[in-house]
Amino acid sequence: MKNITDSFPSLGYWPSAGSFGFNTDILATNPINLSVVLGVLIFFGKGVCASCLLSDLLDNRKQRIFKTIRNSEELREGAIEQLEKARDRLRKVEMEADRFRVNGYSEIEREKLNLINSIYTTLEQLENYKNETIRFEQQRVINQVRQRVFQQALQGALGTLNSCLNNELHLRTISANIGMFGTMKEIK
Repeated sequence: MKNITDSFPSLGYWPSAGSFGFNTDILATNPINLSVVLGVLIFFGKGVCASCLLSDLLDNRKQRIFKTIRNSEELREGAIEQLEKARDRLRKVEMEADRFRVNGYSEIEREKLNLINSIYTTLEQLENYKNETIRFEQQRVINQVRQRVFQQALQGALGTLNSCLNNELHLRTISANIGMFGTMKEIK
């Protein structure tokens, strides 16, 4: 039997390349060797999952994108709903503000009318007081004039009586007046 190494005569003639490893210098590596190695890896690694791994990565990425889109849509719908609620609240607040504004204006008008009515009432009262004061002063002046006229008439009458009366007539008038007073006293 021959030695196994004898069956591969060409192996013995190859110079040894040193240790086996990867050459990381891109310019020093042979692109053909790399393409062959990658081709072998892809061909034999197909079932092992080169494509499965890439497919799983793409599926996971696709699922994350769909999930992100779904979340974004939900957030967008929530934002739209909140925007509509905010618009409704704004409309309600604007209507409330308009109502307060209208009520405020009507309240101001009401207060203004009340103030005007109060002023008119006060003016009427002052006019009445003025008229009463004028009537009172007129009556007082009339009474004073009457009193003076009466006093002057009385003085004139007394002066006339004193000049026309003598003592005897004077005593008789006094006696008659005393008699009238006595009768009035008895009647009471």
